[in-house]
Amino acid sequence: MSDPFFQPVSGFELPRFAGVPTFMRLPHIALDDARLSDVDIGIIGVPWDSGTTNRPGPRHGPRQLRDASTMIRAEHPVSGIRPFEVMNIADLGDVGPNPADIIDSMDRITAFYDQVKKAGIIPMTAGGDHLTSLPVLRALAKDAPVGMVHFDSHTDLFHSYFGGTMYTHGTPFRRAVEEGLLDPKRVVQIGIRGTQYDSEDLDFAKSVGIRVIKIEEFHDRGVIDVMSEARDIVGQDPTYLSYDIDFVDPTFAPGTGTPEVGGPNSYQALHVVRELNGLNLIGADMVEVSPPFDPSGGTAFLGVSIMFEILCQLSASRARKK
Repeated sequence: MSDPFFQPVSGFELPRFAGVPTFMRLPHIALDDARLSDVDIGIIGVPWDSGTTNRPGPRHGPRQLRDASTMIRAEHPVSGIRPFEVMNIADLGDVGPNPADIIDSMDRITAFYDQVKKAGIIPMTAGGDHLTSLPVLRALAKDAPVGMVHFDSHTDLFHSYFGGTMYTHGTPFRRAVEEGLLDPKRVVQIGIRGTQYDSEDLDFAKSVGIRVIKIEEFHDRGVIDVMSEARDIVGQDPTYLSYDIDFVDPTFAPGTGTPEVGGPNSYQALHVVRELNGLNLIGADMVEVSPPFDPSGGTAFLGVSIMFEILCQLSASRARKK
């Protein structure tokens, strides 16, 4: 059982529209807080979108996600898991980016996550654009490459943009493979779709052994069958989970920078995470929520609902290790 200090504020004690918003209404613990060593899972905001190449806005994602997360309650409706009672979970605040310098921002992000890893905390990241995943992986996979389950409509495996720009939200996993952070034979990308510049990213995936499951195959086979294969691919070795909100059809998640039609519905968006049970998860992220494209907050609420599903899986994974 978790420490009572780490229980979220109940909606029966303080209305959900009141109080200072933290992720899931959990306590905020700074990296220099004496209680950091008590934290099992930390939720971290990375308000940064300097890797965006078209429609900016994910830098505002963590703030809107925090606000929407006050609607999340304590118990999973299907499994009955109560993650805040199983593990000590806290809001670790935001990484302070340098919006004028991509390299400096990535260094800051990696340094922050180095401290999180040193403290033995599993991180749940709220981005931010998808380039965020690279500096996070530089910290978490510093010692050995990890596997990855990646939900997205894009592979993010391009070599460069605009004649040589190596760090964009379309290149993070190409860099992660090149840097030895990801074991490509233990990477599965699910939901890939949309018009293409060319086949460079898919050619790279094939050349290194990354399994790409396009949306047509996803819909033909169904969630349970696809996710069974995903679990087989990553196995029981350390695995990272990366979830781009544009995996979901823009009917259900319009608030993102690069939407692609034909995607999963909001129930399938939750279901795929529920089928990750049993994996050895070392961290996860939810990226590309862009409030300017959905001021209603509906995309953010879907985003934090998925984050709660992920927290349940992270809690179960951490409990097995303990």
